[in-house]
Amino acid sequence: VCLRAGKARLSESGHQRMGFVKVVKSKAYFKRFQVKFRRRREGKTDFRARKRLIIQDKYKYNTPKYRFVVRITNKDVICQIVYAKIAGDFVVTSAYSHELPSYGVSFGLTNYAAAYATGLLCARRCLQKLGLADKYEGHTEVTGEDYTVAPIDNGPKPFRAVLDVGLARTSTGAKVFAALKGACDGGIDIPHGVTRFPGYSKEEKKLNAEVLREHIFGQHVAEYMNLLKDSDPEKYQEAFSRYIKEGIEADEIEDLYSECHKKIREDPSPKLTEKKVPKKQQKYKQIPLTLEGRRAALAERKEAIARKLAGDDE
Repeated sequence: VCLRAGKARLSESGHQRMGFVKVVKSKAYFKRFQVKFRRRREGKTDFRARKRLIIQDKYKYNTPKYRFVVRITNKDVICQIVYAKIAGDFVVTSAYSHELPSYGVSFGLTNYAAAYATGLLCARRCLQKLGLADKYEGHTEVTGEDYTVAPIDNGPKPFRAVLDVGLARTSTGAKVFAALKGACDGGIDIPHGVTRFPGYSKEEKKLNAEVLREHIFGQHVAEYMNLLKDSDPEKYQEAFSRYIKEGIEADEIEDLYSECHKKIREDPSPKLTEKKVPKKQQKYKQIPLTLEGRRAALAERKEAIARKLAGDDE
């Protein structure tokens, strides 16, 4: 960087005063400028965090380092088991909250309870694929207590992964930790603490398991439903229109999610959906004419012109 400055001037008090200073980025600066990674420029990846998540110890050779990736969009919760290679990331298995209607939950697909169910589905699906589902059933009774998978005697160790939240804020009560709790209860060993679960008290340094259990079963939603139903019926009709359409009352939400967890454990395999193919497929690409077709079109135009001229003469 080259600095250009005006001549030094003397002020009224006699002290030397510098003129305007302009910073000029020279050719040497631009020759050495290094463009950042594309996903950093797009603001999608924290490469400082990613490096620490994927770098494996050298003495472990080609052993993958698995990540439990959680991403939450406006309409979906995405959970994936991923490992990195030089060529890129490879997904072992994945689960989405838009699959929950197959297990009896067709609304509220981005709330805390849905995030827990999606994490549970991803964990059971992964263990089923690896043949560990019978050996590690996880925490079958949802109590809200902290649970960590313990290795069994004379058998394989539990499947281990680390949590990858991307750029999401890791505040207390965040839904990424609901997916984490679901995966841990599903039988995957993920290192974690309890300080970011709802119900944790900083003063007592203790987790209130009952509060966490209520969030897992959507009881915070049920309380808001009852409050809104009594105080503002119009807003209740608008906010919970899907619940009303399905005929779900606030008292039925816990049983609904409990049944969903049971169905996920019974059969976590992905359900293939049949794509509806239209009877008549529309083609927008214009097919070019062949030589014979162009000659026939030219002949038709000549005949049309001849007929028109014949009609004018008559």
